[in-house]
Amino acid sequence: MCYHTMRVAHHPSYTHPLPAAHRFPMVKYELLAEQLKIEGIVEDLEWVRPDVIHTEAIHRAHSPSYVETLEGGLWTKQEERQSGFPWSAELIHREKVIMEGTRICAQWAAQGKVGLNIAGGTHHAYRDHAEGFCLLNDLAIAAYDLIDSGLERILIVDLDVHHGNGTAEIVGQDPRIFTFSMHGAKNYPMKKPPSTLDIALPDQTGDGDYLALLDDALNTIFTSFRPQVALFQCGVDVLVSDKLGRLSLSLQGCAQRDHMVFSACKDAGIGVACAMGGGYSKDVNTIVKAHTNTFRIARDVWT
Repeated sequence: MCYHTMRVAHHPSYTHPLPAAHRFPMVKYELLAEQLKIEGIVEDLEWVRPDVIHTEAIHRAHSPSYVETLEGGLWTKQEERQSGFPWSAELIHREKVIMEGTRICAQWAAQGKVGLNIAGGTHHAYRDHAEGFCLLNDLAIAAYDLIDSGLERILIVDLDVHHGNGTAEIVGQDPRIFTFSMHGAKNYPMKKPPSTLDIALPDQTGDGDYLALLDDALNTIFTSFRPQVALFQCGVDVLVSDKLGRLSLSLQGCAQRDHMVFSACKDAGIGVACAMGGGYSKDVNTIVKAHTNTFRIARDVWT
């Protein structure tokens, strides 16, 4: 079987070595890539191996002085703690490869197709500092890259359980980019710069209420903003099993969420680029299962 609408970005460097006690589930990227191959969801010709993104693309969303600090390992101890990762040259290289993966997927989406980066969704990275396992902001970088390509209406749908604070700060009130974040009201980050549309959810919100709110929001956004392309941060930390989430979505509810976003884009005649975002369930297989559902649903909707 030959497919022509889907591209999937992955690189071995996505799985970066961390200290043994570190809470970030880095192995999920390797396991997800393996699962997609085992199930035959992604064909050989659909895989894309990104290289390092050009510095000019990074500067569209981040200050040159911050990028210099990042590349030179000039973080203070406090800045390193805030990032969530111990600094290394290899870590920064990984981050730049992930940025390119999302940028490639976004350019593919601009052609009316679907692209999925196995990593990314680094929505906590601000213009001038790192936060919450996010060093550079792939969503903002990709959005401005699309604008440089001639597009005028970019939609960012951020459904990670954590508010996209860095994205909101970088994009601000740029009328060309609509930022939609639906997240836990009482969850990290405590300081939440305004997105174009924010929906803050109470703890333990389950499938029914979540999906109803999402449906209403998508209908409103697609009617009023009329996006030309969408970027989708599809974190699976909304699951009831997530250690950091505080919401109560089931695996089925999370899958329905993804189907709603993909279908809204397909019905509107626009492409979508996805970045996997967060996921911190105790059992890493739950994380992989939820992410695999995203790819399977993308396949079903777009072929």
